[in-house]
Amino acid sequence: MEYLDIVDESGNPTGKTVSREEAHRKGIPHRTSHVWLYNDGKVLIQKRSDDKDSYPGCYDISSAGHIPAGESYTGSAVRELKEELGVDAKEEALIPIGVTHSNSKHNFHNRLFRNVQVSNVYLLQTDQKQFTLQEEELSEVKWVNLDELYKAVENNTIKHCIKLSELDMIYHYLKNR
Repeated sequence: MEYLDIVDESGNPTGKTVSREEAHRKGIPHRTSHVWLYNDGKVLIQKRSDDKDSYPGCYDISSAGHIPAGESYTGSAVRELKEELGVDAKEEALIPIGVTHSNSKHNFHNRLFRNVQVSNVYLLQTDQKQFTLQEEELSEVKWVNLDELYKAVENNTIKHCIKLSELDMIYHYLKNR
């Protein structure tokens, strides 16, 4: 069973933990890390497995994951990149671009899913073309033009669970560097 740190509104651990299942059943705040791989105007998106407990079959961030109790945002991000995509990255290569907050309720597989999380969002520049996919987590990945992805998310022309606010963070970072 996976245990997560319960966090305050800023994403700071409170010293208490909760199982991932209970966090989503009761809407208890926890942490996640989001990493967007990018290169030359494109970002990598993944398609979540149809068996995922949340957002099955949706296009999503390049790599994302819950942060186990006691682990850091960047340590978790690096671990998830390796597990989900086979990408070897160093913590210092992750570019922090912002923080998002989620508080939503959905039904997946006929169960209530309450998502209350604080997410640190990172960019990782890479020209990697080959990925080793963790098949129980995702079914495919593809490089897409950032402008096209933004329009698709904004107009809901693809099945996704991507926040426009995260795409705005990417634009802001790229524009100001």
